[in-house]
Amino acid sequence: MRISIVATILVFCAAHSFAQAEKARLKITPLMGDFYIYTTYNVYEGNYTPAHGMYLLTDQGAVLFDTPWDSTQFQPLLDSIRVKHQQRVAICIATHWHGDRTEGLAYYRKQGIKTYTTALTDQWSKKNGKKRAEFLMTKDTVFTVGKYSFEIYYPGEGHTADNIIAWFPNEKVLYGGCLIKGAEADNLGYLGDANVAEYETTLRRVQKKCSNPKHIIVSHHDWTNINSLKRSIKLARRLK
Repeated sequence: MRISIVATILVFCAAHSFAQAEKARLKITPLMGDFYIYTTYNVYEGNYTPAHGMYLLTDQGAVLFDTPWDSTQFQPLLDSIRVKHQQRVAICIATHWHGDRTEGLAYYRKQGIKTYTTALTDQWSKKNGKKRAEFLMTKDTVFTVGKYSFEIYYPGEGHTADNIIAWFPNEKVLYGGCLIKGAEADNLGYLGDANVAEYETTLRRVQKKCSNPKHIIVSHHDWTNINSLKRSIKLARRLK
């Protein structure tokens, strides 16, 4: 009888965990004003792992930073923005070539959304069979969309050879993508495509460029802790 009860409890817990995972396919969280963080999920190394992106509302449509990791959430994200804010996505910018950033580019391009990466990201995407954007940036670029201006900045090699960040100097929002890890991180994550020798230098360029950020958005950790960049620099220094 006791064995049966224990087995039943284990089955219930497993089913509950699965149900929770199934429910957490897409999460949208307000950041500040017109800024929102969206989170999708995928299985990485056996773990159910979040991937954070961001979108910005403007009077010219929403600007999407990176794409969902889970392909089943490409359209639900667009639908959620339309229903929640009565806006369509006008622009999508991917911050490096890995699939957790670029997977939805082809889909969004077919929806009439202007998709962007750097030319360097496009080279790596082509080489590795990843989705590619319609428009390519050949240098650091300032976008002005509605009342908002932000800069796409390439600080150098780090997580990948092509990683970029988006910086909003007026709002002090730094979108760091996978280059920056969370303040609670024990390491810099996957380094198979990283430049470990340059990682610290690259992060210090970001720190110099983006002074006194109020928000730092990272891809796979807690984005509410402002100490993420400092922690990442410390971790990168250890690589040397």
